[in-house]
Amino acid sequence: MPFSLNATTHFFTKTRDGGVQSILVKDVSDARQIALVRGHLRTIQQQFRNGDFSGPTHIHGQAMPGLVELKAAKPGQIEIEYKDVHAGAELTYRSADKKLVNALHEWFDAQLSDHGPNAREGDEHHHGAHNMTMQ
Repeated sequence: MPFSLNATTHFFTKTRDGGVQSILVKDVSDARQIALVRGHLRTIQQQFRNGDFSGPTHIHGQAMPGLVELKAAKPGQIEIEYKDVHAGAELTYRSADKKLVNALHEWFDAQLSDHGPNAREGDEHHHGAHNMTMQ
């Protein structure tokens, strides 16, 4: 990752049709880290849209749960939307294919585990509320 893992918190919110991955900078005045987070998620969005899921394997390994299914997805089977949020950015993943939704959920769980104290499980009903708690 091009930004400091310790300077950020990753949020993974599972939804019925996929999930939301948010990365927020802990120090909201750190414009450099915010720009790095936003650039990273824009790159991930573009790579994933092109079927390239290699980015996360550099950190999480090739055997990451859900990755085989995500790599096998045909173009357009997973919609990935990028959005700037206060102190960071987020990607929203959506699919009508239940197998891919399950793969996304497994992939989220693996990242939660790998990022340790710098990751939290989100709550889809309060999504966005965590932005206000970051200081």
